[in-house]
Amino acid sequence: MSPGGLELSHCVGANSLGPAVPWRSGGPCKMKRVRTVFKPEQLERLEQEFLKQQYMVGTERVDLAATLHLTETQVKVWFQNRRIKWRKQSMEQKAAKLSQFGVIQPASTDSTDIKDHEEDTVDVEL
Repeated sequence: MSPGGLELSHCVGANSLGPAVPWRSGGPCKMKRVRTVFKPEQLERLEQEFLKQQYMVGTERVDLAATLHLTETQVKVWFQNRRIKWRKQSMEQKAAKLSQFGVIQPASTDSTDIKDHEEDTVDVEL
């Protein structure tokens, strides 16, 4: 286990079919994070909490993480990723409604799109 609670797999390409992928120019190989696999019970509880509030912060996040046997970072990242998914679904529903009425929505760069780029999805493993 590496510092910060992240589990990193061994060098990508080491002892496999392909060559090792250099990590920038300084290292022998690139370390890859292992994707978190949530249990169905954890996902159900996370979704319930998301329905109540889209932002989980402070002691609420710490308590939820402890209850679900996850790290605070895993809960934080799950909420970030879920907000991105929710915004995308909202935009798709809005576009579908507009297309029903024959209104074509131009590509926009409103604040929602900017937030999507600021909160890129991240996978973190304990």
